Amino acid sequence: MFSYVWPIALVVLSNIIYQICAKSLPAEINPLASLTITYLVAAASSAILYFALTKNPDIIHEYSKLNWVPFTFGLVLVGLEVGFIYAYKAGWPVSTASVVQSSFLAVALIIVGFLLYHETITWNKIAGVVICLIGLGLINYR
Repeated sequence: MFSYVWPIALVVLSNIIYQICAKSLPAEINPLASLTITYLVAAASSAILYFALTKNPDIIHEYSKLNWVPFTFGLVLVGLEVGFIYAYKAGWPVSTASVVQSSFLAVALIIVGFLLYHETITWNKIAGVVICLIGLGLINYR
């Protein structure tokens, strides 16, 4: 059970801190300049954890297994970071920006799951989409 729960708990905790950081970035700094430090810290942390947690580390051998994914993932991560930072600079409240994007993301991923991974679209998923859309309306109603 723990091995099933801890990754999601880590994602939730990390996302809370992530949103606080994105919202707290000084207004006067260029977000892209800030991200250079963010990704240097992320790269150093990843390297330290790799060598600390891998039994017989051989990072060059690991790099030989690369495909297009880490390169695209890096570009996409910058898009996520910049998107949230600029959303907060534009005035989005921290209490709704993530919920709004997550609702749209949930709907999009149902479609992606169906088209790319042949996951079934059930009535429960359709009901969930409808609830997400109703929730979006309620959250953004003034």
